[in-house]
Amino acid sequence: MEKILIYIKHHLRFLWDIIERINGYIFYVLFKSRMEAVLPSVFNEAERSSFTFRRINLPDAEALHLLLKSQDVADLEYFSPHKFDLESIRKQCRNKSFLMMGAFDDMKIIGYFFLRFFINKKCFVGRLIDKHYRGKGIGLVMNYIMYETSWRMGFRCLSTISRNNKYVMKAHAKNQSIRILKELNNDYLLVEFVRDTKESV
Repeated sequence: MEKILIYIKHHLRFLWDIIERINGYIFYVLFKSRMEAVLPSVFNEAERSSFTFRRINLPDAEALHLLLKSQDVADLEYFSPHKFDLESIRKQCRNKSFLMMGAFDDMKIIGYFFLRFFINKKCFVGRLIDKHYRGKGIGLVMNYIMYETSWRMGFRCLSTISRNNKYVMKAHAKNQSIRILKELNNDYLLVEFVRDTKESV
């Protein structure tokens, strides 16, 4: 199923848009209340960080656009959860099954991470940290929020990672939660983050 969805996302965009709309509506009906019950406690547990972590809403679209536009092209090569123009970002903010979250330094978005939920109780995660803020522990907090949100909602937490993405491969080298599920085309791995160990924030 994952291989089919990945192929559709990258090659049949019109069909992917239909799937997202249908999936978003059903997710909203079945799981919205569970998500809203889980998020406050998870974000509260992340408050020990020196940065602020919260949901990205429609008024934040321009700030997120600035973050994405300011990154090096190489940093975005393997990060493509959606298009990065302002209208596409606003569209994602309205997607009921796509939870957009940010790390903030005052009013500035310095990190972007997300959960893409599917109604089969699987979700895909992804993250991007501003090139000037790496090495400050932001990624660990992002991981904690993404993993805990999905696990507490009863979802499996998945991601696709390119073997050629040296930065991400290095970042996950010491991640004891990660399990490789299968090899995908073009040197990609399908991985799952499992609740064997507890990461501290």
